[in-house]
Amino acid sequence: MLHAGRFRLALDRPLVMGIVNITPDSFSDGGRYLDLHAALAHARQLLADGADILDIGGESTRPGAATVPEQEEIDRVVPVIAALRDCGVPLSIDTRKTEVMQAALAAGADLVNDIAALEAPGALAAVAASGAAVCLMHKQGEPQTMQAEPHYQDVLAEVADYLLARRNAALAMGIGAERIVLDPGFGFGKTLAHNLTLFQALPRLCGLGSPLLVGVSRKSMLGALLDGRPPQGRDAASVAAALLAAQRGAAIVRVHAVRDTVDALRVMRALTA
Repeated sequence: MLHAGRFRLALDRPLVMGIVNITPDSFSDGGRYLDLHAALAHARQLLADGADILDIGGESTRPGAATVPEQEEIDRVVPVIAALRDCGVPLSIDTRKTEVMQAALAAGADLVNDIAALEAPGALAAVAASGAAVCLMHKQGEPQTMQAEPHYQDVLAEVADYLLARRNAALAMGIGAERIVLDPGFGFGKTLAHNLTLFQALPRLCGLGSPLLVGVSRKSMLGALLDGRPPQGRDAASVAAALLAAQRGAAIVRVHAVRDTVDALRVMRALTA
């Protein structure tokens, strides 16, 4: 059971987290949902498609992305969260900034999805003071430079050690284990080989003892496996990767193509029951 703000989520099946990018420069759909009405229409379509969680972000963290000022990020995400507060599913705020977390939590967010694993000053305390869940993600470097030359001695061991250290920091601050999700951070300071190693090791990462979130939807690792196909042509591969992640123990899959992923997971459960 995952305790996420107003919600208690059973993890007896993989949950589908739908992505709402309120940015001009996200790698897959940048600019399409920057307008409030477009963002809300997209979010409601994801709900109709079967999303269990909505992940709302106002800053792209793709490789090379520029940092967005805090107030600008708040202005992008808070109206969307406030408008969706009673939509019936948990709302996740995708941010690494403490002030944005606080504003989003006050507006009704139930989960903080942080690529920096609450390393920002005050972030641990902000989440601890709320009832929100948190997803702690591993990354190497910063978005502007993280793909320049990623290097590990043992990528699995280093990712696992980092996630355990950040979980311990969260626990020490009073964030209960039932509120913590871990994310190995596919594509965040990792080569294709690193990503493949981590994906194949998902059962071992699930063995760390916290629910695991996997986000590979439309990412460059899939493009590399498809001979350089652009993001908009990677949905079938994204669905396949989500199914494989679920089979390997992922509790949450973060995706763009919600309906196709929901359908595929439903069929998988029926045919493997």
